[in-house]
Amino acid sequence: MSQPYHHYEVVSQLVEKAAAAMHLDPQVKELLREPVRTLTVSVPVKMDNGTVKVFQGFRCQHNDVLGPFKGGIRFHPEADEDEVKALAALMTYKCSVVGLPFGGAKGGVLCDPSELSTAELERLSRGFIRAIAPIIGPDRDIPAPDINTNAKTMGWFVDEYAQIQGAYRPGIVTGKPLALGGSKGRTEATGRGVMYVVREAARAFGLDLEGATVAIQGFGNVGSYTAKNLHDLGCKIIAIADIFGGVYNPDGIDPYPLKEYEQETRSVKGFSDTNPISNEELLALECDILIPAALGNQITKENAANVRSKWIVEAANGPTTPEADVILSQKGIFVVPDILANAGGVTASYFEWVQNNYNYYWPEEEIDNRLEQVMTQAFWEVYGAYKEKDITLRIAAYIVALGRLEEAMRARGWVV
Repeated sequence: MSQPYHHYEVVSQLVEKAAAAMHLDPQVKELLREPVRTLTVSVPVKMDNGTVKVFQGFRCQHNDVLGPFKGGIRFHPEADEDEVKALAALMTYKCSVVGLPFGGAKGGVLCDPSELSTAELERLSRGFIRAIAPIIGPDRDIPAPDINTNAKTMGWFVDEYAQIQGAYRPGIVTGKPLALGGSKGRTEATGRGVMYVVREAARAFGLDLEGATVAIQGFGNVGSYTAKNLHDLGCKIIAIADIFGGVYNPDGIDPYPLKEYEQETRSVKGFSDTNPISNEELLALECDILIPAALGNQITKENAANVRSKWIVEAANGPTTPEADVILSQKGIFVVPDILANAGGVTASYFEWVQNNYNYYWPEEEIDNRLEQVMTQAFWEVYGAYKEKDITLRIAAYIVALGRLEEAMRARGWVV
């Protein structure tokens, strides 16, 4: 499997471009250059066969000028310090671009969860939280699910942290089960956020979404809710792929029965009234909107020239490499960047944290209204920066994010 996301150097290059375009104070750039801290831990786990295996884990805290650190924890066989640093930095800019009072963090454990039993995963999860407990907390650093972690994992984290603290603190993580203080609407939030950004972009750039053709790479949590929400807006979903294969129908695919089928068969492959389509073919489909909603580094210098969509909306983190970005820009393909497009997830995590702090829980309708407000406002702020300067929407998003970070650093006296 290829490295799923950005490298730290790539994020730094994007910051450099945005900083040059906005004449950012060099002191601000210097403060953002390296993370505040990166903790590397060794987690001993007693395996089911009685042996002890030691797993390596990381927690990177990038910058907290806007508030406590926030970011997911992934269990992945290719997790490493560079990837975790890059994702922590991305979280700093993602939180800033949508106006959340959080800084960026990320965590990873080097493991292959498919090779571990549920009991081993639980012991690993509890061991990892014990290892990073000194640097996390509801007002310091709030982890969340990521690749190969979920609400069940967060439940183990919450319980282990309660045992360490001697007090139940549900705000220590987000993405929890509802019974433990999770938020309604959290599961759907990233996909709904993508839809709100697509809707506003259509208004800004004059695309009629009624019948607009959409191809989606990835049909997990993010891809499936994106498909359902865009379908409800009147878009025509013509292709969807997962890791096992893809389906295509130029007349449109209804994502609701497709999701039921996928849950039964574990793949979209073979869904009725569709033709098979490969991942490569999906990325090269002629359509209005291409939505990568799987892993990173999917659109590269090798295949970017084949992309024929009018827009790319990055529901995944880092699906487009810097070299591909240049090619897409030359082709006139409009790219809505990840730090804006998929920020619905961390926004709903923020709502969950607020509800935990109040110990008062909102109905789903209120959460959705608040999410719509945040994503809509963020899009138009980024669009304003895009119109003001001759730049891509990606650099515009970084300009908005860096502007907020600079303002906060001045207010706190970090720069003069």
